[in-house]
Amino acid sequence: MQLLTKILGDPNQRELKRIQPIIDRINALEPEIQKLSDEELAGKTAEFRAQLALYLKGGRVLEDELLKLFREAVTNVEPLAERCSDEQLRAAITDYRQKLDRRRDEEEVLRDQLADVLDELFAAGYERLNPTFNALRVEAVMDLVEERQLWPEEAPNPEEAIMGLLQEVEPDLAQLPEEERRRAFAKAWAIFEEERRQARNPDEEADERLERLLSRILTHLQPELVAYKAEAMQSLSEDMARRYRQKGKTLDDLLPEAFAVVREVARRVLNMRHFDVQLIGGVVLHQGKIAEMKTGEGKTLVATLPVYLNALTGKGVHVVTVNDYLARRDAEWMGKIYRFLGMSVGVIVNAVEPQSPERRAAYAADITYGTNNEFGFDYLRDNMVTDLSQLVQRELNYAIVDEVDNILIDEARTPLIISGPGPESTDLYVKFARLVPRLKPEIDYTVDEKSRTVMLTDEGIEKMERMLGTQNLYAEEHLDLARYMENALKAHVLFKRDRDYLVKDGQVIIVDEFTGRLLPGRRYSEGLHQAIEAKEGVQVQRENHTYATITFQNYFRLYRKLAGMTGTAITEAEEFHKIYKLDVIVIPPNKPMIRQDLPDLIYRTEEAKWRAVVREIKERHERGQPVLVGTTSVEKSEHLSHLLSLEGIPHNVLNAKHHEREAQIIAQAGRSGAVTIATNMAGRGTDILLGGNPASYFDLVLRKHAENVDYIREMPENTPEEREEKEEAIRQYIEGMTEEEKNEILQDLIRQCEEDHQRVVELGGLHVIGTERHESRRIDNQLRGRAGRQGDPGSSRFYLSLEDDLMRRFGADRASNFMKMAGMDDDTPLESSLVSRFIEQTQARVEGYNFDIRKHVVEYDDVIAKQREVIYADRRAVLERADMHERVLEMIRNEIAALVDRCIPGQAINDEGELELLFTQIERWVHVPEDFLPENLHALRKDELKERLSELVIEHYEAQGRRLAELAEEHLGQGVPTLGDLERSITLQVVDRLWMDHIDALDVMRSGIQFRAVGQRDPLTEFKNEAYRMFEELKRAIQHYIVDELLKMLRGEITVTVQRPQPKPRQLPRNLRTNVDEIARLSGQAKSDGNGTRPRSSGGRRAARGGTAVASPPVTQPAVPPRKIGRNDLCYCGSGKKYKKCHGA
Repeated sequence: MQLLTKILGDPNQRELKRIQPIIDRINALEPEIQKLSDEELAGKTAEFRAQLALYLKGGRVLEDELLKLFREAVTNVEPLAERCSDEQLRAAITDYRQKLDRRRDEEEVLRDQLADVLDELFAAGYERLNPTFNALRVEAVMDLVEERQLWPEEAPNPEEAIMGLLQEVEPDLAQLPEEERRRAFAKAWAIFEEERRQARNPDEEADERLERLLSRILTHLQPELVAYKAEAMQSLSEDMARRYRQKGKTLDDLLPEAFAVVREVARRVLNMRHFDVQLIGGVVLHQGKIAEMKTGEGKTLVATLPVYLNALTGKGVHVVTVNDYLARRDAEWMGKIYRFLGMSVGVIVNAVEPQSPERRAAYAADITYGTNNEFGFDYLRDNMVTDLSQLVQRELNYAIVDEVDNILIDEARTPLIISGPGPESTDLYVKFARLVPRLKPEIDYTVDEKSRTVMLTDEGIEKMERMLGTQNLYAEEHLDLARYMENALKAHVLFKRDRDYLVKDGQVIIVDEFTGRLLPGRRYSEGLHQAIEAKEGVQVQRENHTYATITFQNYFRLYRKLAGMTGTAITEAEEFHKIYKLDVIVIPPNKPMIRQDLPDLIYRTEEAKWRAVVREIKERHERGQPVLVGTTSVEKSEHLSHLLSLEGIPHNVLNAKHHEREAQIIAQAGRSGAVTIATNMAGRGTDILLGGNPASYFDLVLRKHAENVDYIREMPENTPEEREEKEEAIRQYIEGMTEEEKNEILQDLIRQCEEDHQRVVELGGLHVIGTERHESRRIDNQLRGRAGRQGDPGSSRFYLSLEDDLMRRFGADRASNFMKMAGMDDDTPLESSLVSRFIEQTQARVEGYNFDIRKHVVEYDDVIAKQREVIYADRRAVLERADMHERVLEMIRNEIAALVDRCIPGQAINDEGELELLFTQIERWVHVPEDFLPENLHALRKDELKERLSELVIEHYEAQGRRLAELAEEHLGQGVPTLGDLERSITLQVVDRLWMDHIDALDVMRSGIQFRAVGQRDPLTEFKNEAYRMFEELKRAIQHYIVDELLKMLRGEITVTVQRPQPKPRQLPRNLRTNVDEIARLSGQAKSDGNGTRPRSSGGRRAARGGTAVASPPVTQPAVPPRKIGRNDLCYCGSGKKYKKCHGA
């Protein structure tokens, strides 16, 4: 690689050189842009959108431009179009425009195919609009009749008179074949004559009859007329496309001027001007790459450039942040730029209710800020809704991921999961939590710290079997016990309180191993979380049943264009490219970095390391230099806090227990004398300004000012009521302050911070202390990067011990023995480039190991992702399809064919037993007539039998559908569903139920597939094969249950008891859980009758026909998918075998 770099040059530098001419053009435009007034600057958005023209695939811009083109073309061939409103024309092209939105072609491809697109648009739009034109034509003819007082039906030749009037209004009718015109008139005239004969008074309603006659003629001629008009319009498309190619611009064409506009607006609104390196970062992000920019280089401001440019399309831009605070802050802060330019801004945070109008409005905005979890869970929830009105997200168009390494790498191993409580008991978790502490380490179990696994020894297995009273813990009938035992052992040995999780308010809350933040609502999967709850003695919640799941890798790869920014990405460039197809470009800093990175100090014991850390903190604190200390866990941050308290050193602790004050603490970590302890990279996204950030603690200073007011200071606060009264007095005092008073305090605060800034600079800037090396060099670099922002002075040093987790896992024993042999005491550090290289090599090995884990997750999830894509696409098609009837009829034919093949395996009918088995199933769906007796069917071939049964079932199904339609019309507005309503409802419910079972089955299969490696078979290949087989079974089961539920529901006489208007679309249940937060609301969904799936008793067909079955009233008892199949239940295929002996084998 180094040789290639020498020959070809640094690819990063080559990319920066390619970008530089774009930056030069932006700078050249700046003087001209600065001359514009605020109104002219704000008007640039409309100008840009007009220039984008038809190079866009979708969004509001395309819709407006297509409307202009459609009006121009349709008016050219249809003068009546001038009487149509924009709303009527827009409605005519809406369906086609939405299809165009879903196309995945790049904008340049559409540009090349613009004429073809216009051809399709004109044909589809005119067809939709022709009924409106027919009404206008009829109106024009009636005006002529009234004006001339000439009634064409009374003319000597009515056909000639009527067709003459129509051609006078619509001359193009003369271009249609004469035979077609005569046939249309003859059909319409016959109906007209019949209506006139039946009229009591022929003179009454004469106008209405004539209007109907004219309308019928035009309706009969509509296909030929539409085809003629569309062809005339399509002749214009080439010329229109040529004109738009000449005047239109792409996003790349608009980039220099759009970036210059954003830079000027930022200067006017925020008093911040983009540096040239920030412009480079904006170009990189627009190109769909990752921009690595050091801490303090203004990544938040950089994002405004590509966000604005790509939001011009009207298709939405998502800005993804790591927490709700940053999403709200950036939406408000940077939103001032967007709103100035006429863009709408939305924000998605955990507090906004799922499926709410507020969340839908946020996604409909041009620019939407939110967290990765919220975007991902909304995608999953959108694929669980039962009505299009419940959708919140639009097309996943373009996303910029802030702190991209944290989201796409650190959090990528944990999939997003929406789940609900399962039926399993929690008693066994408690039982094993009591048994496992009796096991002895090294004797009963061994621990591999490198892979973080724990395994029972033979002695441990025997001991556990004795405690449980079982012969073989790993026998097939005890496999569930083995799973409980393994989880209890992991919880007891590998997962530590205050490091991996906290216990808060009776709940076990996971701590993010990379950021140290709490992850409320997120739970370990496969029973591990329940095992930890049992270990800690809190209430054990039931295991969850997965409803929907996706990994971050597969979610973010759904975006048409993806980009990211972070301070540390180059060390993970290989992973970004292999998994996300994202290149990393390192952006040079605006000012040279002068931070001093001091050599690591390595101590033999952890205790000695902590003593050295406290000494250095004390020394620098006494000088007044601010210090930021990074720790790897809550437990260690609390330990260091205790040591500093013993020394009397004031400090702030930022960990999962104090995350509420995160932004405030980290923003003031640069004040002179400040000592801040932070777990890992808590506080990412918030700048540490030397001397302090006056804006971040202005509210705190106002509060202190209010507390010092005489009457507030004298208020007692001994009881909760008194404290609440004092808080209210403080709030009212601050609200009553004038803007001049507040501004005076703010200016004084700014002056203090500036003075403090100068003092801190003279002391050497912020000093960062790392108390342990992390598994990834990237996270170490993130910690170092908190110091030395924007050319400020700063320094960093790592203190290590040979007892640290990373060192212990990778053979620090030899170094410890060497230090002992050399006679080094515990307080003497080892400082060696050899050891530093060893540490870096160790980190590189761990990074490779973690990359393999994430790659492993992706490889397996890609298999599920393809299946998820098929199911979600089918589901969306059901939601969008106005009529599913033909699809259901096809399912019925397929299901009957499959049923005949299962019951009659040979080519011909061999005995009556086969037919009896077949009709046992058929009778569950329809009443079988007498002529379907076995003696009448033996002579039929199988294909003839399939055809006759299909006709029987479909005829019954169609009749019941017509009966439903009659009832719906009789009880209009009173909640009676149509057949189409039932078809959509049953389809969605069956798909959802069986897809959830399929996900669970894949998880179980995946957990054991690794054992196939023992047989020299590749587990991934085996997983793909098994998953494919299971997916084929899933598709067959979906078809079966849709047909089975619909036919059983409509088997007997349909009766309706109207109780209330039809309810709103079913909402997502409240008891669903995401592995980030609680979601949705319980809807009281009914369960289907399990007995309904059983074959009839031995009474046979005649007994079945003895009574009249009454289907459950659809309005009050909507069908839902059947319960989960038990292994001893009869198989769904109708074979008569138990499920475990048939399709469950």
